Amino acid sequence: MSHLVKRLSSTVSIKATPSKAHHHVPLPSSAFPSGYLLTGLHAGVKRKPGAPDLAVILSTSTRPTSAAACFTRNAFKAAPVVVSDQILAQNAGRARAVVVNSGCANAVTGRQGMDDAWAMVRATDALLPPHPSSSTPAAKKPEHETLVMSTGVIGQTLPIAKILAGIEKHAPVSLGKDFSAWECAARAFMTTDTFPKLRARTFTIGGVEYRMAGMDKGAGMIHPDMGPASTFTSADAFKELHATLLGCILTDAPVSPRSLQSALTYAVERSFNSISVDGDMSTNDTIVVLANGAAAPREVEEIDEESDRDGYEVFKRELTEFAVDLAKLVVRDGEGATKFVTVTVKGAPTYKDAHSIASRISTSALVKTALYGEDANWGRILAATGSVALSSPSSSAPAQIDPTKVSVSFVPSDDTTPLPVLVRGEPENVDEVRAKEILSQEDFGVVVELGMGSEEATYWTCDFSYEYVRINGDYRS
Repeated sequence: MSHLVKRLSSTVSIKATPSKAHHHVPLPSSAFPSGYLLTGLHAGVKRKPGAPDLAVILSTSTRPTSAAACFTRNAFKAAPVVVSDQILAQNAGRARAVVVNSGCANAVTGRQGMDDAWAMVRATDALLPPHPSSSTPAAKKPEHETLVMSTGVIGQTLPIAKILAGIEKHAPVSLGKDFSAWECAARAFMTTDTFPKLRARTFTIGGVEYRMAGMDKGAGMIHPDMGPASTFTSADAFKELHATLLGCILTDAPVSPRSLQSALTYAVERSFNSISVDGDMSTNDTIVVLANGAAAPREVEEIDEESDRDGYEVFKRELTEFAVDLAKLVVRDGEGATKFVTVTVKGAPTYKDAHSIASRISTSALVKTALYGEDANWGRILAATGSVALSSPSSSAPAQIDPTKVSVSFVPSDDTTPLPVLVRGEPENVDEVRAKEILSQEDFGVVVELGMGSEEATYWTCDFSYEYVRINGDYRS
């Protein structure tokens, strides 16, 4: 692989991947939600000495903790995905802990993989404080309260003895709630990531101030298509054929399990299911949310979409905006990426159509290599757009794109005038100098107007570089 890159470098100008360290911003400890303890440590999964590879997250709230998740729809679901889904189903959307390892995906590992995932659950369960007798009668105490996630190489079994030693011996003495603890946990999620992805925000519902914080990881094998945990899956759930994406969001707001799942499903579709680095969906993609109610006054009940619609809508909006922030960090850290590109499809007959076309553009290798080369090759964008079969407005005839109504523009990130390259099917006399100026920016946008309706969707993607090939050609070595 190194010989290939050297040969290419002799004939092509290879741009250096820009540093992304500035996207990691230290946060005050007061920014994080109350009622959580976290740690990140080196258990020995990764070969590099001292590299964090195990995270433990505990809810210590005296109120019941709701849990929700969206999991990959890949047929080869990793053992931790299967186990976490089972736990949420058994507990009707309650859980109080999350354990995460990086360095090994524990995917396609057979019976041993399932046994190892359950062993991680049991070991972390043992770290949880007892349930307050007033809030959880003994008869209702769940058997297991830990969700498990793994990321790394597929097809290899975990060094489970090292992981269990990390959970049982080292995690209890390093748990904390300040910025350092949160940052260590975020670093333990990382594989080929170049910076820990950690964010926090404050919001108010019903006059009460709550906090939300979260971390995610991902830089390659990123094109998630995640659906709700099986406990809450409905027959009409949105489905679309689409290195693992993992995320954990924690809040001290009180939210009922069903409403937490409903809000997360909505948020994921508009955030994590709307990003792509390379078009490959992982076996392990998982987003988990815990809501422990630790900041709520005793008399405040759990926010529920039926009994408190206004409060639920505020929470759903906050969760969606927060999920978008975390999802964008994954794209910005795309393996070898030099560009962050916002692809917006407007004027579609349905949201699903707009989303499908934006996805197709964002995963086109020809589009992504042109973006790397800063080449305004809008014909590739049109080709990707026209390859998508739109949904049928009726059973008689599918919707058809009318090429005479389609427009394409490149949009600079500095709010200056967009550059139209196609207007209602007619090509513009493109100012190539201006096009190069826009595409040489680290951030810019592509807008496609279909002229078929009022729906729109946005995808976030990046370019393909030689560095991406190098990273993935040597991934296991």
